[in-house]
Amino acid sequence: MQRNIAIEVSNLGKKYRIGGPVSRYTTLRESLVDTFAAPIRRLRSGKETAENTIWALRGVSFQVPEGQVLGVIGRNGAGKSTLLKILSRVTDPTEGYARIRGRVGSLLEVGTGFHPELTGRENIQLNGAILGMPRRQIESKFDEIVEFSGVEKFIDTPVKRYSSGMYLRLAFAVAAHMEPDILVVDEVLAVGDAEFQRKCLGKMSDVAKAGRTVLFVSHSMSSILRLTEETLVLENGRVAMQATTPEAVDYYLSSGFSQTGERFWFENEIPTASYPFYPRALRVMNPGGNVSDTVRSTEPVTLELEYDLAEPIQGLRLGIYLMTTHGETVFTAFDTDSPDLYEKFATREAGHYLSRAVLPADLLNEGRYVIGVNASVFRVKRYFQDEAALAFNVDASGAPGTQWSEVRQGTIRPRLEWEIEQRAGELAQI
Repeated sequence: MQRNIAIEVSNLGKKYRIGGPVSRYTTLRESLVDTFAAPIRRLRSGKETAENTIWALRGVSFQVPEGQVLGVIGRNGAGKSTLLKILSRVTDPTEGYARIRGRVGSLLEVGTGFHPELTGRENIQLNGAILGMPRRQIESKFDEIVEFSGVEKFIDTPVKRYSSGMYLRLAFAVAAHMEPDILVVDEVLAVGDAEFQRKCLGKMSDVAKAGRTVLFVSHSMSSILRLTEETLVLENGRVAMQATTPEAVDYYLSSGFSQTGERFWFENEIPTASYPFYPRALRVMNPGGNVSDTVRSTEPVTLELEYDLAEPIQGLRLGIYLMTTHGETVFTAFDTDSPDLYEKFATREAGHYLSRAVLPADLLNEGRYVIGVNASVFRVKRYFQDEAALAFNVDASGAPGTQWSEVRQGTIRPRLEWEIEQRAGELAQI
């Protein structure tokens, strides 16, 4: 039986003017003045040109049936958040249309949909009213929302005094518990701790099992693979692929990489929110110190991340995430995992830096691997993340067991110290 269409998107496009004003929350008086002054500002500012505008989305079309959990993945600047803002009616499209059938609950960047001057209690009631829920239904969900969020002590405090983590907890609890027909979730779960992320993913799984439609943007391929059956891949504001999730993840992690073993970040690829952290380059190097796209399993490999700090950052850590091209995480490591380096670089002063890690010989099996990078302060702020920054190949020539032509299973291929001992005497009874 064919399912009804919950979301229908046709030729959707969104154009932004570069260097436009930064939005903030305003009073009613300021909003009215701004409305009447807008035409005059447009006349003074002159006509838009190709040089001062950018298309965040262009020609995007897809459909989502009722009850489907659709993943949305793409690199930084691919247009993921812009798409969700249009679907959540936070912003209007420049061209095309998006038809939404049902109530939409959204969790975009932290703070969207909350008024900073209102308390947590008032924001819960306001969001329920915006979704068209009767007061009695809002009250029936209130205790469950507060308990899930864990902000009971601060529920009558204006949310402008909340930390980013508290803001996120309450925002997710409201979005997930108001029983929307369509739940739209952007990648904001990285703000919370691991325990809260597990709660969020569990709740989203429950929402999906209840037959509601979910759009889920995430940099975590394991979460995408776990929660979704179909995924949309965005590249430079356009749909590159809509396919089963394993196929889409494999395409995303395998495509668009430099074949030189080196990745440079250009200015337009670095979000403004990364300040004062600026990534410059990521390199894979062989034992000779040369950048290489292919390394040997039997030799150590150096991973080098080059970056600048415009200002000092306290508690900064640089993370490396090694994955297979199927989205399976091999390991995660940070440059301050060592207690000595953690103490020495408790505050990283402004300047130019290189963070290097050496993968030991006889670690990885043959295949293609993807490196993701992250710059963050633990449980406080993520400055930058590129979950699929660079890919490289591992050649297993000379690795243990290569005298057989079989494909060795697994992501690691350790050289274990074996002993074979023959004992004198009678054969053991079989």
